[in-house]
Amino acid sequence: MQRQGPNPAPGGAVAGAVLTVGVEDLDAVAAAVERAGGAVAMPKHALPGMAWQAYFLDTENNVFGVHQPDPEAA
Repeated sequence: MQRQGPNPAPGGAVAGAVLTVGVEDLDAVAAAVERAGGAVAMPKHALPGMAWQAYFLDTENNVFGVHQPDPEAA
């Protein structure tokens, strides 16, 4: 579906849902996002005892999350 207006402003309010995908290697995905022109919205952080999480902006400033399960995250 084509966007029906301008791209959201970086740092602006989220209009819609923030989708999060599970990955095996968050660091590799983060590097790939940045190489493709995306940016970090919220750096990698621990969800203690559960996972690593980070949020990014794609090239149209849509926010999305990346989740790497890891029971050792601290």
